Amino acid sequence: MGLYSRFVLPHLLTCACGAKPVRYQRRKVVPEARGRVLELGMGPGLNLPFYDPERVSAVVGVDPDPHLRKRAQRAAAGLPFPVEYLTATAEDEPVERGSIDTVVVTYTLCTIPDAVSALTALRPVLKPAARVLFCEHGAAPDADVLRWQTRLNPLWRRIAGGCNLNRAIPGLLEEAGYRIEALETMYLPSTPRFAGFNYWGVAAPA
Repeated sequence: MGLYSRFVLPHLLTCACGAKPVRYQRRKVVPEARGRVLELGMGPGLNLPFYDPERVSAVVGVDPDPHLRKRAQRAAAGLPFPVEYLTATAEDEPVERGSIDTVVVTYTLCTIPDAVSALTALRPVLKPAARVLFCEHGAAPDADVLRWQTRLNPLWRRIAGGCNLNRAIPGLLEEAGYRIEALETMYLPSTPRFAGFNYWGVAAPA
């Protein structure tokens, strides 16, 4: 891992993913989590302030980047529910089967190299009535914006840690064997349109 990836990129991504419009999106989705939660791509713990302690019994954060663990641990300090940070990927099946009530995934599916494989690997750890709460940026519905996303994506992916601008998030979930139960979309305000089209909602194993 180069100096840029280790020291500069985490700070840039934390700032971008903690911007006001993005925080507002997190606030729409994360409080709906309940029971034992698996957060895919916990990173520095930006979602932790938004969990409802009356609904959540524990949060297990999964992230392959060990350098973000300390930031996540600081964010977890003082929370009234236990938070565990696992340096792992979804494909590692990091928790016991049939133990998760809610999966939370925010601004992560854009970056996972094989998002369908990761989502598929999560299915065995879910309880029968489990839900997936998601909030992601991705492919825009407007042809001119999508063309710019496609043009910019190779450069963007290199400078943004593997992030992709043009992934169709609902399609990834459906390909991995989930049905979309609720879906909303919009362009985030004060955000470039090529990076600002958001999907959020609820999915469940099909």
